[in-house]
Amino acid sequence: MNSSLRATVFVIVVLFWNTEAAFAADWRVPRDFATIQAAIDSALVEEGDRILVGPGSHAGALVTKPVHIQGTGGATISTGPLHPSGMTQGFRLFDGSDGTTISHLRFTVDLAVINASFNVVDEVTIAHNTLMNPVQGITNWLGSRWTITQNDVVDLRTRCGGGIAILVGDYNGGVVSDNVVSHNRISGTVHVSAADCGGYSATGIVIYADFRFGRIGSLSITNNVIVNNEVSLVSDRPAAVDVVAIELSEASDPDPLMHVIHGNAVGFNDLRGTEVQLALTPGDLDTVNDISRNLGENRGHGLHPSAFHED
Repeated sequence: MNSSLRATVFVIVVLFWNTEAAFAADWRVPRDFATIQAAIDSALVEEGDRILVGPGSHAGALVTKPVHIQGTGGATISTGPLHPSGMTQGFRLFDGSDGTTISHLRFTVDLAVINASFNVVDEVTIAHNTLMNPVQGITNWLGSRWTITQNDVVDLRTRCGGGIAILVGDYNGGVVSDNVVSHNRISGTVHVSAADCGGYSATGIVIYADFRFGRIGSLSITNNVIVNNEVSLVSDRPAAVDVVAIELSEASDPDPLMHVIHGNAVGFNDLRGTEVQLALTPGDLDTVNDISRNLGENRGHGLHPSAFHED
């Protein structure tokens, strides 16, 4: 391609990008819309628009289009739509919400951000949020190319399950890849009620292929990166529910010789504040994933830092 043609192509691309940016609009809650849900549902709010959420307490929403939801002035998501389990959700992502960004919000709900069942939602960014005592914080079932970064999770709760800050996984036989979980801080206490079923582990960050209860697990969970996170958690009832900092699990995989969790990188994480720092199910997942250079019981095998590069 000659230089003049390259220049023409560059100008066209730049003009196209600027045109796209010019069409994006800012909408304010509660000034322009009373609720976040009203903003998302409005035909006036288009793909790529930004919803600025003002100070105070707000309800979350069902997200059905790619928007940027950004808190200002300490905005808090204190309630929201009900999950089928009866728990409160902050944001539940449905088909068509690929490319959504959720940032700078404080969450006090049971489930902060979660995919809807069987909805594959890709290219989501969850950044600069504070999650207070969730049952499950950020849950990416089935999605690829998520960026989960610089979030602060303080305390967790269990409910005969849960007690999970960040989950990347699959239960529907898909391919989950190229997610980045980086620079998050997960700290505090896992609160286990006296009535909890027990017999499982809470966890800071988990990659999970779920074959339980007749589910079909995953075809492949690969090329995901967990890097530069700090996990410091203790359980207030460790005899019932203990805590793992980072977990990779093929839960009830019917064929453990064919690993579906492979080619992932777990490195440069500080896990020293959690007693059980790494858990692998089955135990040989370290042979097909790059796990190295973590502070704690796994200081690493000296893999080159490029193995943990964040694209």
